[in-house]
Amino acid sequence: MADLPPAPTLRARDVAVSYGHSPVIGGADLTVRDKAFTALLGPNGSGKSTLLRAFAGMQRLAGGSIELDGRPIARRPVRDVARRIAVLPQGPSTPEGLTVRGLVEQGRYPHRSLFGRWGEDDGRAVTRALDLTGLNDHAERPLETLSGGQRQRAWIAMTLAQDSEILLLDEPTTFLDLAHQIELLDLVVALVRERGKTVVAVLHDLNQAARYADWIVLLKDGRIIAEGVPAEVLTQETILQVFDVPCRIVPDPVSNTPLCIPLTRAERG
Repeated sequence: MADLPPAPTLRARDVAVSYGHSPVIGGADLTVRDKAFTALLGPNGSGKSTLLRAFAGMQRLAGGSIELDGRPIARRPVRDVARRIAVLPQGPSTPEGLTVRGLVEQGRYPHRSLFGRWGEDDGRAVTRALDLTGLNDHAERPLETLSGGQRQRAWIAMTLAQDSEILLLDEPTTFLDLAHQIELLDLVVALVRERGKTVVAVLHDLNQAARYADWIVLLKDGRIIAEGVPAEVLTQETILQVFDVPCRIVPDPVSNTPLCIPLTRAERG
C-alpha cells in the first residue's frame, strides 16, 4: 500500500443530509486521503452515494460543510470546483444521438471559456481518456449502440477527460463484466499510483475493495462505523455489525488482503 500523505484536500465536517423529514446522513466527519483510493462500503440505504454527492457539491446539506483545501465548497464557483473534482454519478442517462467521442469531449467543459476554442490540450485529454478506457475503436459510434459495459466505460472516459485531481465514482463497476471490472479497478489504481489522483468510489464488492483500495470507509444508517486500511476495517466483527452477515476472514492467497467468506445458515452452526 502506498504511503498516505497527511494533508487533506477534501473533507466532510459534521455533514448531515435529510430527504424531507427523514435523516439520511447524520453528522459525518471524513477526511479524504490525498493521492489514495478510498472505497465507501455499506448496505443499501447506508448513505454511501449521498455522501459522495455531498463531496461533489451536488447534495443539499442539512448541516455541516464540505471543504476543499480548507474552504467550503458551497462558496466556490461551480466551474472552479469542476476543474478540481470530476464525478461519475450512478446510472447516468445517455444523450440520444451523441457519439462516444462527443460524450468524452464534454468532460473538457470546465477548462474552456464560454466562447473558448478547442485547443491542443483538449484534444490530448480526450485521446488519452479514450485510450485509457479502451474505447478508441468505438469513438465514433453512437452511445445507444454500445453495450451497458461499453457505455459505462464511455462515461468513465468523460470523467478522465476532465483531468481533475479528484475523481468521485458512484458504483463505477455497475454493468461491467468481471474482466472489465478488473480493468477498471486496475486503471483506478494506476491513476492513483502513477498520476497522483485522489479517488473516492462507492463499491459493493468487499473483496475487490480489500484488494484495490488504500482506505475503506464502512457506513450504516447514515453513520460512519469504521474507517482505515482494509486489514483493520474488514473484520468478522465489523462486517457482522454493518451488513448483519456472519463471515470468516482469511488472507487472500494472492494479495494477502482480507478475503471475506460469508457463511450460509448451515455453516453458522
